[in-house]
Amino acid sequence: MTVIAETTAETTDGSPTTTAERPASAVLAGRTAVITGGTTGLGRELAEGFLRAGARVVCGARREHGVVGEVVDRYPDRAAYVACDVREPESLERLMDATAERFGGIDIVVANAGITRNDTVRRLSTEHWREVMSTNVDGVFHTVRAALPHLERADGGTILTVSSAMTSHPMVGAGAYVASKAAIEAFTRCCAVEFASRRIRVNCLAPGILSVGMGEAVAADERLRQLYWPRLLSGRAGTPQEAVGAAVFLVGPAASYVNGHVLAVDGGVL
Repeated sequence: MTVIAETTAETTDGSPTTTAERPASAVLAGRTAVITGGTTGLGRELAEGFLRAGARVVCGARREHGVVGEVVDRYPDRAAYVACDVREPESLERLMDATAERFGGIDIVVANAGITRNDTVRRLSTEHWREVMSTNVDGVFHTVRAALPHLERADGGTILTVSSAMTSHPMVGAGAYVASKAAIEAFTRCCAVEFASRRIRVNCLAPGILSVGMGEAVAADERLRQLYWPRLLSGRAGTPQEAVGAAVFLVGPAASYVNGHVLAVDGGVL
């Protein structure tokens, strides 16, 4: 039986801690999910969270990290890795085709892959600007377009994009990253309108600073903490599990009446 930790208490900083285990709620049982950028950071956490919720999961990324092999070993019948580069449309098509061939179709697509190049607008190079846009914006477009035929064949499904709470609360030096994430939010709403008649829901997860991936570096930077922490109602970084729980909700049956929505999971920002 698959088990998931049960949250029954909080640490001194208010973050959840696990004190017991209970059977996982298999809200995604029987569904197949593709997650880009699924081998590191939040993507890896999403993959594990979806697997615990009963889904079959294919992680697409440029490189297979060791921890992904461990995940596949734990769920050999429901997890797989496929090499892909979201900047290349053909690579995304191969990812979707391989997933459909392995598991018989696709129900959930998470466009998570993303990068950042932090610098002020004055100092940011055109090369770095284009690099961020190519991965973060073009990559989401390529992912959604490649997935669409498979979701249509499944008579509906769910797409989840990933932006950032910084689209509403930007920080100095994050211009390219924030601009790319704002574009993703707008694209999400456009897709929700366009795909509604095909029974495909499209929503966006907008995490704040999490103790994983890119957010981990921010949380560890004392200068950034002094700038950002006073604005946080929670007074702490979020845990990966808190973002994963929101993602499982958005792609699951409990959110069947949620479409075109950007859900901030940011601890509350003033």
